Amino acid sequence: MQNIVILAGNIGQAPEARTTQGGTKIVHFTLATSRPRLAEGRPIRDEHGYRVMDTEWHRITCFNGLGKSVAENCEKGMKVLVQGRIHYTKWTDAAGVDRYGCEIIAEKVDFLSRPKATEGDGPELVDRDRDDEVGF
Repeated sequence: MQNIVILAGNIGQAPEARTTQGGTKIVHFTLATSRPRLAEGRPIRDEHGYRVMDTEWHRITCFNGLGKSVAENCEKGMKVLVQGRIHYTKWTDAAGVDRYGCEIIAEKVDFLSRPKATEGDGPELVDRDRDDEVGF
């Protein structure tokens, strides 16, 4: 069996980076994906004729070289394609209540658009693999 996720969407906020005491770089960002809202198999339209969209928010986590690349090259609003796996966590909060979380552990991130600061400059951005720390 495989645990494979592929998401294409827009980055919700600037990636947040941190480094563990052991030296592992961890970068988090949120990704918004959208799909048309359906009724009886047909897209619902608003009063102006536009399709009504449902948006899902995903928490994405990147490690090491991939995290470094994302932190250096991504910003809010960029379009990216994330390939990775779903990771579920369970913990008990201070009040003794069981809490659950879900995140996507990214193994590959393809940049589908450029950061606004570099639009029109240089070659297209390329995908970055998890352990690849070489610049583009």
